[in-house]
Amino acid sequence: MSHASLASRIESAFEPGTQTADSAEIEAAFFDLRDALSRGTVRAAEPDASHPQGWRVNAWVKRGILLGFRIGHLVETGEDFSFIDKHTYPVQRFTVDEKVRIVPGGSSVRAGAYLAAGVVCMPPMYVNVGAYVDAGTMIDSHALVGSCAQIGRNVHISAAAQIGGVLEPVNASPVILEDDVLVGGNCGVYEGTLVQKRAVLGAGVILTRSTPVYDIVRGEILRATDNCPLVIPEDAVVVAGARAITRGKATEWGLSLYTPVIVKYRDEKTELSLELEDLLR
Repeated sequence: MSHASLASRIESAFEPGTQTADSAEIEAAFFDLRDALSRGTVRAAEPDASHPQGWRVNAWVKRGILLGFRIGHLVETGEDFSFIDKHTYPVQRFTVDEKVRIVPGGSSVRAGAYLAAGVVCMPPMYVNVGAYVDAGTMIDSHALVGSCAQIGRNVHISAAAQIGGVLEPVNASPVILEDDVLVGGNCGVYEGTLVQKRAVLGAGVILTRSTPVYDIVRGEILRATDNCPLVIPEDAVVVAGARAITRGKATEWGLSLYTPVIVKYRDEKTELSLELEDLLR
């Protein structure tokens, strides 16, 4: 089935008032989308050089995911553990042939998420519907990959890192981590932020649309705009910093605000510090 045909079915099913018109056809359209998402043949966003920042958002896919919540009803699932969730989004099950390594200990991957061969999942972790995780990536303990997040090849998402999900508004860009990105422990990447290839986020870095990033190497301040997400450049090394508050009592009290700071761009010294990643895969 072509993507255009599936998109047309989803758009038709998503229209208000259609839930009761032909429930079997609507459910069939959703399950076809969910299967395509699980196989990685359809994505909520995908690389496209003709679009800003090199990514195209497929809003119809997000509508289809929302459709699954609309038509889903609660069912009991699970064997060793009991879960109650929408019947449209069961826990995804893997086989050895898929070559995804999920270590025992309480991890879950929701149906409608794609994990490529070679992905490693350390417990407990969670991957939500619509997410795309490419080959060789490691998702460490207590980490979250949110709905529709797009994760590239050989990314390391360290312990307790949160990669936010974006379902609504449907035209908004999801969080995107490109190839070879390293996300340190306790990081948070939210609200459609784009982290380009080989960037490093030091432990505790938080990236949102409302947080400016100070690039002390290039002398720039990076911000999101109405039409563009926050973009972290290729090879940037970002750490948690602070900037002084220069108004009112804050000056007297010596207060400062958190801010992410680009302190360098990756070089041979940075590469040596990352060699451990290969040993863990």
